[in-house]
Amino acid sequence: MEMELTALHWIYVVFIALIIGFMVKRRDTTLICIIGIFLLALVATGSLASSVSGIFNSFIFAITELMSTILIISIIVAMSTVLTRSGINDVMIAPFAKFIKNPTLAFWVIGIVMMIISWFFWPSPAVALLGAVLLPVALRAGLPALGVAMAMNLFGHGIALSGDFIIQAAPKLTGDAASIPIGDVIAASIPLVITMGVVTTISAFILLKRDMKLGRIKAEDNEGIIPDQTISEDLLTLGQKKFFAVFIPIAFLLDVVALSVLKLQGGDATALVGGTAVFILLILSLVAHKQQGLEKSTAYLIQGFQFGFKVFGPVIPIAAFFYLGDSGFNQIIGDYLPKTSLGIVNDLGAALAASVPLTKEIAAVTLTGIGAITGLDGSGFSGISLAGSVAKLFGTAIGSGTATLTALGQITAIWVGGGTLIPWALIPAAAICNVSPFELARRNLLPVTIGLAVTTIVAMFLI
Repeated sequence: MEMELTALHWIYVVFIALIIGFMVKRRDTTLICIIGIFLLALVATGSLASSVSGIFNSFIFAITELMSTILIISIIVAMSTVLTRSGINDVMIAPFAKFIKNPTLAFWVIGIVMMIISWFFWPSPAVALLGAVLLPVALRAGLPALGVAMAMNLFGHGIALSGDFIIQAAPKLTGDAASIPIGDVIAASIPLVITMGVVTTISAFILLKRDMKLGRIKAEDNEGIIPDQTISEDLLTLGQKKFFAVFIPIAFLLDVVALSVLKLQGGDATALVGGTAVFILLILSLVAHKQQGLEKSTAYLIQGFQFGFKVFGPVIPIAAFFYLGDSGFNQIIGDYLPKTSLGIVNDLGAALAASVPLTKEIAAVTLTGIGAITGLDGSGFSGISLAGSVAKLFGTAIGSGTATLTALGQITAIWVGGGTLIPWALIPAAAICNVSPFELARRNLLPVTIGLAVTTIVAMFLI
C-alpha cells in the first residue's frame, strides 16, 4: 500500500540531508537538529508554545532512551579508573601485551574477539567488557584509540549484530514479517554477512593505516585517552593485584555463563554486566583505600558519571531529532501523523518501495535503500520488519529471492542504525575509547558504504 507523504515527512527528509551535509563537512549539527525538532512540532501542532515545549520534551525522551547506555559507560569508566589507579590493570593486560605487539594485530584481534563475544550477548555489553581490558593493550601497541573504536564497532555492532546467528532476534523479526522460517533468513544472510564484513573491515583497516602513515591519525593522540591514569603503587600489594586480576575476569566470565543459561540479552545483559562492575568497584575501593573506601567509591562513581554525561551531552539533541522519525513522534509531539502511518522513517521506506519497478536488480537496491532509511532512527531493529514485508512483496513479484532480500534489508538496517553510522548508536564504543562518536561515524562512512555497495551487487546474483 502506497503511503501518502505529508509536509512532516518532507521536513524530516530536508533536515536529514542538512545533517548529513554538515557532518561530512565536519560541522556541529546540534543547532540544525533543534531547528528541525521545532519546525516538525510547529507544523504538526500549529502552536508556538507546544513547539518550544517540544524541544525540551524531545531532550527528555532522548535521555530516557539513552539512560541505560549512559549508566553502563559511566560505571565501567568508574571501575576502570580504580583498576588503573590501583595497578590491577597493568597485571590484567600483561598476557595480552605479550601477544598484541603492533597496531595490525591489535585491530584484528580486538575485532575478532569482539565479534565472537557479541554473538553470544550482543555488542553493548561486549564493548564494556573488552574496552576496560584490551583498550590499554591496543594503545600501548600503537593503535590509535579511534582505530580501537572502529574495530569494536565494525565487528560487534556490524558483523555480529547484523547476522545475529546465536540470539536470532533480528532474523526472527524479519522472517516473521516475510512469512519465512528463521533458518531461511540465517542461511541467506551468511554469504551477505561475510561479504559485508570482509569488505568493510578490510576497507576500514586500509584507510586507517593510510591515514596513520600520512600522520592524519597519530598514536601520540592516545595520551590521556584513559581517564585518570595516575597509578598509586602503594594501594595494593603485588599478591592482591594478581588476585584481583584473576577474580575480575572470572566474575565477568560468570556473567557470560549466566547470560547464556538464563537467555538474557539486550538491556538485561547490560544490566547484569553493569551490576557486576558496581560490585567490583565497591570491593576494590574498600580494599585499596581501607578507611577511606566509602568516600573513594563515591568519588569514583562521580568521575564515571562526569565522563558519561560529558560524552553524551552533544549527542542528546541529535538523538532527539532522529527519535522523532520513529515512535518518539507520538510521545513527544502527539498523534499528528496520518492514521495509517508507521512512523516517519518507515513511511519513507514504504514510499520508496511503492515507487520503483520490480526487477531483481532494482529490488536489491531498493531493499538496501529501505534498510538504510529505516536505520536512520539509530535503532537498527525498528525498521527490519518493514524490510521483511517489502522483501516478501518483491520476492513474490519476481518469483524468487525472498530470503535473500529479507537478509539484505536486515543487514543494511543494522549496519546503518545498529550502529556503525548513526552517532548515538555507536556511542558505547566511542565512549569507552574516549573518542568523538561523530568522528567515529565519519571514519566508518566510506568503508560501510563500500561494503553495502558490494553486498548489494552480490545479493543481485543470489536472488
